[in-house]
Amino acid sequence: MYTRLVSAIAIAVGTAHAVHAAEIELTLSHWVPGTHPLQVTGMEPWAESIKQASNGRIEITIYPAQQLGAAADHYDMARDGIVDIGFINPGYQPGRFPILAAAELPFLFENAKAGVAALTEWYKPYSETEMADTYFCMALSHDPGTFHSTSKILVPEDVKGKTVRPANATEARFVNLLGGASVQVSAAESREVLAKGAADMTQSPWESLYIFGVDSIVTHHLDMPLYASINAFIFNKAKLEIMSEEDRQVIYDHCTPEWAEKMSSGWADAEAAGRDKIAADPKHTLWKPNEEQVQMWKDAAAPLTDEWKETIRKAGGDPDEMLNGLIEALKARNSYAGE
Repeated sequence: MYTRLVSAIAIAVGTAHAVHAAEIELTLSHWVPGTHPLQVTGMEPWAESIKQASNGRIEITIYPAQQLGAAADHYDMARDGIVDIGFINPGYQPGRFPILAAAELPFLFENAKAGVAALTEWYKPYSETEMADTYFCMALSHDPGTFHSTSKILVPEDVKGKTVRPANATEARFVNLLGGASVQVSAAESREVLAKGAADMTQSPWESLYIFGVDSIVTHHLDMPLYASINAFIFNKAKLEIMSEEDRQVIYDHCTPEWAEKMSSGWADAEAAGRDKIAADPKHTLWKPNEEQVQMWKDAAAPLTDEWKETIRKAGGDPDEMLNGLIEALKARNSYAGE
């Protein structure tokens, strides 16, 4: 009697669990630590919102810290269905996404919040060609980053002869234009190259110096917003295609400029707060360029735009139309750093 009762209860519990189990289980892979603000304040609330909006039918499991693959491999991982959702840095694969590389040009973004909303809105139509083998969900970024060094960094000349871990392919080219050498590894690998002396500088937003454990190595900082490192969420297309129309719409509703801003806001705030932490630490020195020195950096960066435009022309695109479109999108959201 007791055995039959226990069995009946077990069956009932199992049936109830089956009724409430997610119908679609998605894997989201990224390469920053699980404690990173992008996961805690961005990915986790986003995944929960998708679950709620689908009445529990869609559940997302997050795999941080390169558990499923290296940072530079995440586009191909999502394309090939190794993961369902990939967090990518297109700049880790030089030349592969030349249109989106426009957003890597220095001195474009005033902020990451409205800035990524503008970027998502601008890039969506282009993604249908440039990332056609995946579904581009949204662009993401941090508060604008800068140079962090083991020695003084104030003017472009200070990069000459130094080895730098750049944020992306565009910044790697910038380092080369300045007379430096670049060693291009992901942010997750930056500590190793700096600790070994294989790099004298890195490019990063501020709080990431603590997140990736390089704050004790690079103690000199260019106190100027220089660049945005562009990231994105992409989906495996086949996974979306097997979903019902209703569930696909839930995903589409969570891949918008507004969600891009929500996803990036906590990260942006954390990075901005990191600057205050660095500034308050007597072991660190912030080098603040004056107006003339800022112009020196802008002049040094100008060839990057010319080179990007030539790349787009060779591919048959209209670079002026593309770049002007991005600038107008940024201006419309009060997030353009230019004059």
